[in-house]
Amino acid sequence: MRDIPKLGTKFQIVEVSDGYARNYLIPRGLAQPATPALVAEIEKQKQKVRMKEQREIEKAQSLAQKLSNIVLEIAVPAGEGGRLYHAVSAQEIAQKLKEQHNIEIDRDQVLMDEPLRSLGVHTIAIRLHRQVRTNLKVNIIAAPS
Repeated sequence: MRDIPKLGTKFQIVEVSDGYARNYLIPRGLAQPATPALVAEIEKQKQKVRMKEQREIEKAQSLAQKLSNIVLEIAVPAGEGGRLYHAVSAQEIAQKLKEQHNIEIDRDQVLMDEPLRSLGVHTIAIRLHRQVRTNLKVNIIAAPS
């Protein structure tokens, strides 16, 4: 019924000793005996999970297509030689994407090793789903003084 390290994943049928099942797994709601009715129910649940996962992947791929065509412009105060007064963080990229293009992503989906510290166009990786990643172009320009 749940993922159990070193034993199995949710909806997987595994064989364990009677005592382990009776005294630990079943009382804690971690497992149930594999009856034919339960196996059929689990197959239905697996199918629902697969369909939901497929819809999420399709939605993420659609969003990835949109993001790959966007150049996000962020104006940052800069000094002599294009030196930025503050770095552009993942939080700021997510916020500007919502403001400028009405696309909402979480800052944790913006994959950056460190904040952006220079003017120009940067390519940033975005993780929309476990299986879907895309790149977003971020153009950092000097803010008018």
